[in-house]
Amino acid sequence: MSILSLFVVIPALMLLGLWLSRSLNQVRGVMVAGSSLLLALSIWLTIYFFQQRASGNTDEMLLMQSIEWFRPLHIAYAVGVDGISVVMLLLSSIIVFTGTFASWQLKPMTKEYFLWFTLLSTGVYGFFISIDMFTMFMFYEVALIPMYLLIGVWGSGNKEYSAMKLTLMLMGGSALLILGLLGIFYFSGADTMNVLEIAARHNIPVNIQKVFFPFIFIGFGVLGALFPFHTWSPDGHASAPTAVSMLHAGVLMKLGGYGCFRIAMFLLPDAARELAWIFIILTTISVVYGALSACVQTDLKYINAYSSVSHCGLVLFALLMMTQVSCTGAILQMLSHGLMTALFFALIGMIYGRTHTRDIRKLGGLMKIMPFLAVGYVIAGLANLGLPGFSGFIAEMTIFVGSFGAELPNGDPDMFRRTATVIACTSIVVTAVYILRVVGKILYGEVSDKHYLELTDATWDERVAVICLIACVAGLGLFPLWASNAITDAVQPILQNIGTIAAL
Repeated sequence: MSILSLFVVIPALMLLGLWLSRSLNQVRGVMVAGSSLLLALSIWLTIYFFQQRASGNTDEMLLMQSIEWFRPLHIAYAVGVDGISVVMLLLSSIIVFTGTFASWQLKPMTKEYFLWFTLLSTGVYGFFISIDMFTMFMFYEVALIPMYLLIGVWGSGNKEYSAMKLTLMLMGGSALLILGLLGIFYFSGADTMNVLEIAARHNIPVNIQKVFFPFIFIGFGVLGALFPFHTWSPDGHASAPTAVSMLHAGVLMKLGGYGCFRIAMFLLPDAARELAWIFIILTTISVVYGALSACVQTDLKYINAYSSVSHCGLVLFALLMMTQVSCTGAILQMLSHGLMTALFFALIGMIYGRTHTRDIRKLGGLMKIMPFLAVGYVIAGLANLGLPGFSGFIAEMTIFVGSFGAELPNGDPDMFRRTATVIACTSIVVTAVYILRVVGKILYGEVSDKHYLELTDATWDERVAVICLIACVAGLGLFPLWASNAITDAVQPILQNIGTIAAL
């Protein structure tokens, strides 16, 4: 058995341990032990990956394993990792670990909550290690289904409506996705659903690619908040409990960008080149619209939710530019945004748990009352607006530089992509506006409610989650080269299959 299977086996054992637990302390013990083990495994995998690359191992995928699962449909349990998968697994394990501490005080039905939370994380881990289309889709569905109960039962506000809207829209995307995957399998003439083997054949007719590319890209794009299919995201984020918001925005939305790149663009390269302009327009709208919408919100979660629409739009935007630098920036943005938005949602949940409001008009002077949480919020805000030294700066600059450098096949500058890049760059200014507005409103000035003076600062478990996330955001911003090198190595084979010129 490949060691990668431990990313599925450990969560399965956690589910069993949670089911057998009979006390709150046992439930917490299972979650801490399991999430710590997964974090340690992902760190080991990252170190192993770089050791293999340093030793000259240039295999496209490492630790590959394929076991025939269902012969009539040529389905296999096939796993493997490259640089993109490695950083996504590391991100997932960090969010699951910190989300466990962010949910430390959650009640009622703590055991049931963590059961669904662990099942959700199982789907995420399985998706990132899969290289078989059907297995990947199966884990994709496993990651989506628990969201309905996690929001509908443990959420807040208009939680039933939000949970149903999220489920219906994402299931609609899944319906498009399964049609696209079956189309790829049938018209490729392959006797396998292995992504690498189908890509190596490169024999799907262009007119067929054009039919199924929108199915795949929109199917995954719905989860990646592609305009106009993004409307489930703000409501879902606003109603979800803290750790679910962290995992949802920090990791689950990244499945969309990962799938668009790994499946739609890799397996349907001719259609990706010819139809990219349509989706570049849609993603440019996502980037600007999300930032502008965040400016007019008064609910802290809605502000961060629309900010996520903008930042996840940047991921798809950069992938569609199809240069080596822009695609590297897109994956860096997935990693960076996952850490930043998890930090934001963790802090918002901690503030809401004390003040019982997320309305910025009712908050003020929190720096005097809860300085640890307030400083954490300032750091998250500075990272989100792209301050140098944090992960957001590295990711967004890589995206914009790579996108502006896009060229036509004859070597001339691609003015359409350059124009779209300039428009997308305006989101940087808008992001600064809403971040600084919120920080100034809720943290400084006079205390808006005298009852807030009785509130306490972060507890030890909350501090663990916040400090870990801040360290990761700053660490990636100060030392980005390790992630950039790993991602670049993995991006190159996909771009070579697409046949684009890696500008810059």
